[in-house]
Amino acid sequence: MSWYRNTVWFVKGLREYTRGGYESASRHFNPADMEVDVAGRSFLVTGANSGIGKATAKEIARRGGTVHLVCRNKERAEVAKEEIVTETGNQNIFLHIVDISNPKEIWKFAEKFRNEHKLNVLINNAGCMVNNRELTEDGFEKNFATNTLGTYIMTTALLPLLEKAADARVITVSSGGMLVQKLNVSDLQSGNGPYDGTMVYAQNKRQQVVLTEQWAKAHRNIHFSVMHPGWADTPAVRSSMPDFYKRMKNSLRTEAQGADTVLWLAVSPAATKLPSGLFFQDRQPVPTHLPLAYTHSPPEDEEKLMQMLEEFSQKFKSVSPG
Repeated sequence: MSWYRNTVWFVKGLREYTRGGYESASRHFNPADMEVDVAGRSFLVTGANSGIGKATAKEIARRGGTVHLVCRNKERAEVAKEEIVTETGNQNIFLHIVDISNPKEIWKFAEKFRNEHKLNVLINNAGCMVNNRELTEDGFEKNFATNTLGTYIMTTALLPLLEKAADARVITVSSGGMLVQKLNVSDLQSGNGPYDGTMVYAQNKRQQVVLTEQWAKAHRNIHFSVMHPGWADTPAVRSSMPDFYKRMKNSLRTEAQGADTVLWLAVSPAATKLPSGLFFQDRQPVPTHLPLAYTHSPPEDEEKLMQMLEEFSQKFKSVSPG
């Protein structure tokens, strides 16, 4: 069945995920959706020093928002911050150095952030695709630690702040690659069988979709969404998927095109008129499963994922200050 999923997904991608797909979809966009002033609203963007994260942060800054950049690499982050301030004239850009694969760091950051700032919108953009199995210092497989556990902890740690905010939103940048994966809670660390970094990444992105759906049910006064940016020309794609990049580079979306739906979900009044918990592509909710792909999971598996992540999360919360 995996060959079927992969083939259907790739054909779909050639039609919809490339630059041509964006240009076709954008003919139906409402320009007024983005003509908003978000001064006074606070946004946190993880993985904001390059690619889609930086493009999103820059466009929020242009619209007057206060932007918190959460990045792992201090030097690259400082360059990105300077670029955003210079290009937008917005001085309300703040930098935080956090490794999203490190649960203790996330808890420590979030607890400090909650005491010092307000937050209206969280954008979970940070991610990685490691092609050989690596473990973090805490013993987690690195893709899972960053894409799934890191996203889970950052979101749950900041929920108390978001619960107090007006028009609170959480947007998670996923991938259409998740369409080829069924949730697998029996091997979260990808330790069984041969290791395929691309498929591990796709599994993490399926997990993010499940997280979003579960959070939407549990937190009714926050608008949750998850999205696919399409196939964009970003540093992450160039470094993690060199063969794919070489084959597709002339058809890839720009970073700004990849970031368009993230921005729309973060600032547009139109986005929150749609139900919480949906998966978006080019400003439209789209199905989370391919036809006949058999990727639906029983509710108990989704509940198990949430339970396991909470157990991992609490383990590291107990060793952080506060």
